[in-house]
Amino acid sequence: MKFLVTVMLALVLLTLESVFVQQAGLVLGRVDVTVVLVAFLALRASLTEGACSAFAVGYLLDLMSGQPTGLFTFLAVFTFLVGRLVASFVDVRGPVAFALFAMGADLGHALLSTFFTWLTLKDGSTAPQLSGMPVQLALTGVAALLLFPLFKRFEVAQERPAGLLR
Repeated sequence: MKFLVTVMLALVLLTLESVFVQQAGLVLGRVDVTVVLVAFLALRASLTEGACSAFAVGYLLDLMSGQPTGLFTFLAVFTFLVGRLVASFVDVRGPVAFALFAMGADLGHALLSTFFTWLTLKDGSTAPQLSGMPVQLALTGVAALLLFPLFKRFEVAQERPAGLLR
């Protein structure tokens, strides 16, 4: 996927996610659509395009989340790089395999996010909240199943036939 398409898709998905979470009344969980997008980039994008897109997606999540600045930017690029490494060992072709891949990426992303947030708390006695993680992983898996055909369609639309005149 191209950079601008990825950024616009991330904006739309983040907006839909925030509306869905608010309307569903989810207090303990959320849908991590940005991690699903970064996981797809790890599987299909080149290193430069994917890293730049993951940076932009993480930055948008930083802007919309209210967490410490730079946390999700770093985690998105880190998730992309680890996803590329894992993708070299695992074959992810279908929607179910992609959903499992995205859930694994979300697990690592959520654990690191919780850890780094816990490090920045002023009150060291407050333990990180991990109780909503199973709901978040399940919702992210469902989102990955639903978004996989859309991502594939964008990927096919962005491909250009090889040739000098095109």
